[in-house]
Amino acid sequence: MGVYEELVARGLIAQVTDEKEIRELVNSGKAVFYIGFDPTADSLHVGHFMALCLMKRLQMAGNKPIALIGGGTAMIGDPSGRTDMRQMLTKEIIQHNVDCFKEQMGKFIDFSDGKALLVNNADWLLDLNYVELLREVGACFSVNNMLRAECYKQRMEKGLSFLEFNYMIMQSYDFYALYQRYGCNMQFGGDDQWSNMLGGTELIRRKLGKDAYAMTINLLLNSEGKKMGKTQSGAVWLSAEKTSPYDFYQYWRNVDDADVIKCLKMLTFISLDEIEELAKLKDAEINRAKEILAYELTKLIHGEAEAEKAQNSARAMFGKGQADENMPSTEITAEELGDGIAILDLMQKCGLIKSKGEGRRLITQGGVSVNDSKVTDVFMNLTKEAFGTDGSLVIKKGKKVYHKVTVK
Repeated sequence: MGVYEELVARGLIAQVTDEKEIRELVNSGKAVFYIGFDPTADSLHVGHFMALCLMKRLQMAGNKPIALIGGGTAMIGDPSGRTDMRQMLTKEIIQHNVDCFKEQMGKFIDFSDGKALLVNNADWLLDLNYVELLREVGACFSVNNMLRAECYKQRMEKGLSFLEFNYMIMQSYDFYALYQRYGCNMQFGGDDQWSNMLGGTELIRRKLGKDAYAMTINLLLNSEGKKMGKTQSGAVWLSAEKTSPYDFYQYWRNVDDADVIKCLKMLTFISLDEIEELAKLKDAEINRAKEILAYELTKLIHGEAEAEKAQNSARAMFGKGQADENMPSTEITAEELGDGIAILDLMQKCGLIKSKGEGRRLITQGGVSVNDSKVTDVFMNLTKEAFGTDGSLVIKKGKKVYHKVTVK
C-alpha cells in the first residue's frame, strides 16, 4: 500500500484536484507540499494536530513539507468558518506567536539538512505594492466565483469586509510565491479551505502555465470535531503551559466511543491492521482503545515520560479514586486560605471555571465535588480542615475532570 492509499484508508482525504497526478507524486516522494498556519495565538492547538500528523506521514515517505507561517495573512484573518471578523493583531504579537509555532512544529517535522522548510508569508506579502498586485494577479480572479465560495457565502448576511475579501487572493498568492521560490507543487489544507486552494492552483496555471495540485483533508477537529475541540475547562493546546500533559491525555481518553477508531486512524501511527483489531472491542473493552489513543498522542506531543505519568495518574484516579502526584494541581498560600476560601474563588484560581456564574450553574446541577463529597452550597467556604492532614484536597468537576489543590 502506497502512502496515498494509506491516507485514503485512514479517512484523511476529502477532495483532490487531480487524483492520478497527486497519487504519483506522493507515492514517489516527489511532492513538495505546504500547509499554512496563521499565528493567531501563541500555541498550536488540536485543530492543527491532524495537519501536523499528515506532514509527518508524508515526510516519512520522502516528500518535502513546507510549513508556512501566516505572518502576513494573520494581519487580515481568514473568514472561513467565521460569523464575525477576527481580532486585529499587532505585528509584535504576530511575531511572538510565529516564534512559538516554530518551536512546537519541530516536534513533528524534521527541518534538518533541508528535509523541510519553515517560511513566513510576511516575507513577500508585506512588501507587495498594491497596484502591482492588482495588475499581476487581479485579472485571474472572478468576483462572481469568489462570492459563490463557501467561505464567503456564510458571511454575506452579517457582512463581509473588503479586508477579509482579499484573503483568498493572499492565500492564492502564497501558493504562487512558494511555487516560484521553492518548487512547491502541492497544497494541503482542511476541507473548509477548498475555495482558497483552488484559487492558488488556477493562479499558477494562468500566470506560469504550470500544473500544481491541491488536496484537502477531512479535518476531524475542524468540522465534525468542533464538539471535540474544547474540554470542560477550555481549549486544548499543544503547549504544556496552556494544557497540561495530564489534561491533554484526558481529553483523548474521554472521546466518544463512536470516535475512537476514527481518531486512531487519522492521528496515530499505529498500523491499520492493529487498529482493525482494536475496532472489534465492544462495550467497556473500548476503554483499552481509548487508553492507547491517549497515550500515543500524548507521547507524540509531550514525550514518552509525560505520557507514562499521565496514564499512571489517570489509572490511579479512575481505578482507585485517589489523587495522584501527576494530577493537574494548584498551590495556594496559607495567607490566601486565611480563615477559609470560597469554592467559587478556588475553582476560578484553578482554571476550572471561567466565571462564578458558570460555577454556580455547575454546583446547582450537581457537577462539583470536593474530596468525593458533592458540593450543594454555592457559598461553600473551604477552611483548613477541608485540606486534611496533608494540606490538600481534590476538586472534581463533572464526571472526569479532577484537580488537586495544596496549601503550601
